[in-house]
Amino acid sequence: MIPVAEFKQFTEQQPAFKVLKPWWDVLAEYLTVAMLMIGVFGCTLQVTQDKIICLPSHESRENQSEAPCQQLLPRGVTEQGGGLREVSGLKNNLDLQQYSFINQLCYETALHWYAKYFPYLVVIHTLIFMVCTSFWFKFPGTSSKIEHFISILGKCFDSPWTTRALSEVSGENNKGPVVGRTVAAAAAVVTVTGPGKAAEGEKEKVLPEPEKVVTEPPVVTLLDKKEGEQAKALFEKVKKFRVHVEEGDILYTMYIRQTVLKVCKFLAILVYNVVYVEKISFLVSCRVETSEVTGYASFCCNHTKAHLFSKLAFCYISFVCVYGLTCLYTLYWLFHRPLKEYSFRSVREETGMGDIPDVKNDFAFMLHLIDQYDSLYSKRFAVFLSEVSESRLKQLNLNHEWTPEKLRQKLQRNARGRQELALCMLPGLPDTVFELGSEVEALRLEAVGDITFPPGLSQLVQLQELSLLHSPARLPFSSQIFLRDRLKVMRVKCEELREVPLWVFGLRGLEELHLEGLFPPELARAANLESLRELKQLKVLSLRSNAGKVPASVTDVAGHLQRLSLHNDGARLVALNSLKKLAALRELELVACGLERIPHAVFSLGALQELDLQDNHLRSIEEILSFQHCRKLVTLRLWHNQIAYVPEHVRKLRGLEQLYLSHNKLETLPSQLGMCSGLRLLDVAHNGLRALPPELGLLQNLQHLALSYNALEALPEELFSCRKLRTLLLGYNHLSQLSPLVGFLRALSRLELKGNRLEALPEELGSCGGLKRAGLLVEDALYDALPAEVRDRMEEE
Repeated sequence: MIPVAEFKQFTEQQPAFKVLKPWWDVLAEYLTVAMLMIGVFGCTLQVTQDKIICLPSHESRENQSEAPCQQLLPRGVTEQGGGLREVSGLKNNLDLQQYSFINQLCYETALHWYAKYFPYLVVIHTLIFMVCTSFWFKFPGTSSKIEHFISILGKCFDSPWTTRALSEVSGENNKGPVVGRTVAAAAAVVTVTGPGKAAEGEKEKVLPEPEKVVTEPPVVTLLDKKEGEQAKALFEKVKKFRVHVEEGDILYTMYIRQTVLKVCKFLAILVYNVVYVEKISFLVSCRVETSEVTGYASFCCNHTKAHLFSKLAFCYISFVCVYGLTCLYTLYWLFHRPLKEYSFRSVREETGMGDIPDVKNDFAFMLHLIDQYDSLYSKRFAVFLSEVSESRLKQLNLNHEWTPEKLRQKLQRNARGRQELALCMLPGLPDTVFELGSEVEALRLEAVGDITFPPGLSQLVQLQELSLLHSPARLPFSSQIFLRDRLKVMRVKCEELREVPLWVFGLRGLEELHLEGLFPPELARAANLESLRELKQLKVLSLRSNAGKVPASVTDVAGHLQRLSLHNDGARLVALNSLKKLAALRELELVACGLERIPHAVFSLGALQELDLQDNHLRSIEEILSFQHCRKLVTLRLWHNQIAYVPEHVRKLRGLEQLYLSHNKLETLPSQLGMCSGLRLLDVAHNGLRALPPELGLLQNLQHLALSYNALEALPEELFSCRKLRTLLLGYNHLSQLSPLVGFLRALSRLELKGNRLEALPEELGSCGGLKRAGLLVEDALYDALPAEVRDRMEEE
């Protein structure tokens, strides 16, 4: 006897696998259990009771015209045994051992093998059916994928984020039905109270409650930080699993092969059972040569289990037929429907997550199987395929991580004196930012992805400055209205300027606009930019790109633009004639624009006060004479170029106050530079100057003089007559001594002497009342060589 416990592994699959068992597989599983019970019951009877009982036949072999058992039956009675009449018997003179011997011998030789082993065949075939049904769950090529999928599916189904996401959608889309259900529930409570006065009293108490319940928002499960991180990890697992499973169709192929194998097995078992079921006979004729032992050669035997086995056989065949029909239906389902494609169309409509993608191959096939079990699984699983859902989760995690208290710690004053909140490298914008209210005056977002400003943006009533650095942002219309007249400074940095949000060009209250990004190759020469016509208050425009010419849209704000900065990153800028239209321009920066000469269009800017031509290819500045037409020009920056000399007519720039000529190739300075009487700052550091003209002493308004990193060996004594000089930078030259006349520079507060060939410092440094130790940049040995009283004075606070 085969114990039932040994079949447990076949009858009990892991509970998690049930989601991949459609109704026909479940039905087939129950059928196999029923068939197994038939086999086990037959085996039990076969072992516990006698198998066959034989009686000798007295007819001689020569006279036997019929089977011995037929002679024992009356005419017209079959061997099924129904209607046997009592007949008189004969004495056979056989003992018990002889009967047992004959029974065993006839059981082995005369009984048909099907009638003999029927229960065992049922058990074996049933086990084969069970193995076929669960084969793809155990096959190495499919089991790992199935187990991984079941694991992820279970976590997605039980995740608190799934419940929250679906509850939010339910709260948004089903407010009407929720109210109806609430009222109906209240009515049901009234009905349960029953008739009578007591019921009426209860009715008066219960009826007002639905109004209170209806006004409450739907209950949404709250996630803690740990649950949020687990849901985030689930999104990553689903993405990786989808990429891996959608590449092949091994699960689909294996399921088809398994079903075909079951159909073939069903047909084979059905055929031979139908053919051999009639071999189960109640009476069996047995002829054996045992006359020397028993005295008889013919026996009539009774198969004691034949009647029951025949009933069990017909029952078993019926179960096999039903099992076969399920297999045939499975084949029909496999080939009739496109199981390699799965669309979440209904889920998208119900949940409102329109971005749930369609899936294919094995991924789609498993979802089709899940729908046969319960479509709720695929609905909850789809939450983790939606980017909208993922962005909501990221937003929730952000809100958990970035509390208002933590954000307040990041508030600090920027260069403009505004309270600025800077956020960098975040997956989104925390909603808690808007809880800071009037505390935020400037918002800086750098490398922050997926920004959609919510209506809560209107809580930042003091917001005047917004920076979006590689942070694309969407702005609803209501928020555009809020920012349109309120925002004063806007900075946008992106890969290409066409990625600049269009709503930026509608901020009509904007005073400063800073854009950084490249023009696409096809637009670099044209330098097209969105219209700036709406920016009626714009005073500062900064553009860092690779434009081939000044964008035509700049002329839209020509009447009121006061500062224009074009940083071209080395790309050559041509066609600058449009600059002539900027009549109100006060500051102009043309940085790294590949300029070889000073543009003539600049000389037409009568209101120009500052000009910066940094990092160009200027070799000659003969055009400097034309700057006399720019009567308001006070700052000229010609640094970081290749200028070899300064022309003599620089003397015409009487109103110039600041002149930057550092990082060039100057070896001399013209004496006429001393006629620029208004000069307060002169920077000629990082050049090749070997000597200075004495006429520099005429610059009586000079306050800042930078001569570092040159080849000066001596300074003209006239230089120390510039009594207003506060900063004198002489570091890294070839000076061997410093004139005692330095003591006349009473206003001097910063003196750099490091990197020279000085052997000692003059004691007259003590006469420089504004010079302190922190402002004297010199080697420690030279400083220590100064008299103690000089050092003490410099170290006084």
